[in-house]
Amino acid sequence: MAEGKLQVTANMQVYCVGGAVRDELLNLQVKDKDFVVVGSTPQAMLDAGYRPVGKDFPVFLHPKTHEEYALARTERKTAAGYKGFAVHASPEVTLEEDLARRDLTINAIAKGADGTLIDPFNGLADIQAKTLRHISAAFAEDPVRILRAARFAARFNDFTVAPETIKLMQQMVQAGEVDALVPERVWQELSKGLMEAKPSRMFDVLRDCGALQKILPELDILWGVPQPPQHHPEIDTGVHVMMVIDYAAKENFNLPIRFAALMHDLGKGNTPADVLPRHIGHEIRSVDLVKEVCRRLRVPNDCKELAHIVAKFHGKLHQASKMRSDNLLEFLMELDAIRQPVRFADFLKACEADSRGRTGLESCDLPEAELLNKVFKAALSIDAGAIAKGIESHEKIKTAVFEARLKAVQQSL
Repeated sequence: MAEGKLQVTANMQVYCVGGAVRDELLNLQVKDKDFVVVGSTPQAMLDAGYRPVGKDFPVFLHPKTHEEYALARTERKTAAGYKGFAVHASPEVTLEEDLARRDLTINAIAKGADGTLIDPFNGLADIQAKTLRHISAAFAEDPVRILRAARFAARFNDFTVAPETIKLMQQMVQAGEVDALVPERVWQELSKGLMEAKPSRMFDVLRDCGALQKILPELDILWGVPQPPQHHPEIDTGVHVMMVIDYAAKENFNLPIRFAALMHDLGKGNTPADVLPRHIGHEIRSVDLVKEVCRRLRVPNDCKELAHIVAKFHGKLHQASKMRSDNLLEFLMELDAIRQPVRFADFLKACEADSRGRTGLESCDLPEAELLNKVFKAALSIDAGAIAKGIESHEKIKTAVFEARLKAVQQSL
């Protein structure tokens, strides 16, 4: 048998399924294709040269294209959480049975080799109506589907989640299904959602069904918390944070910046009521909350470190224009900008998103960022290694380098 060529029998059929079919119907670029094989066995796939990759269910990689081919299967709920499933794959499982185990109707359309669409759950109609709708009550068996539905709302931000789907998601939250989610899977879906076209839509959906209060209570509490209208015409802190992450998405900023934007104002959620709408010291309170979120969700280091410095120093940046040259240089040292230039650049972008994530101020200037960047370039022009030669004391080296950098900064200003 030719490598990669399945010997298709009368009972065996191969269908393109899922996102590839959906995106083609939406006239979007198709990136990855997944296939379902009906009427086959693991041995037949191995005999054709396909490489097995699925531990919990039979998925195979095509030996040349490396596209995924999965045997048609059904799933049965056996325990709480997203891992509590028994998988059954056999030649008797039909295409419709395989499609029925998927999450949303728009993801349950198959395409035959001849181009024929198989759409048992009216996914095409929901694409045309711009609706995200669950396929069946089996949606409630997997809490990850709440996160996925919210993520798809962020990707297809002109789609709405069907009211009956929101209601089912609310019931899942109330039943405690979300509590069974493991941190790694929550982070995986949240990080994907943050990288979509309009990430605020993901958090809108998670709030609507009550899942955000379970997953990120530190963020959920921000809605309804007022800010000074002279600085924040949008007033509501939750609204501001959503504007910030959507600005970061519009500018195509990377994941660490988008996560830092999401986390930067967490401390405003526990500002004492008697000092509202002011938020004195919210940056330090934000740092502690960011640390807790990152620990709980096991956030990667690059996202964690940037979120930490943005939470701690985004307020200080706005004071930069009032600082003396030595204070500006000290601020640069606090940010560890010389040793972490890429992170410093990301810090400034996150602060840009913070400033422009405000009603009516979406195009405001940020002279403080320009100033700090100027100070950074001046400090960077100093050869610290050359200055250190001939000086034995570490403290004297630090002093000499700082003074040289300060002189360069003063000249640049």
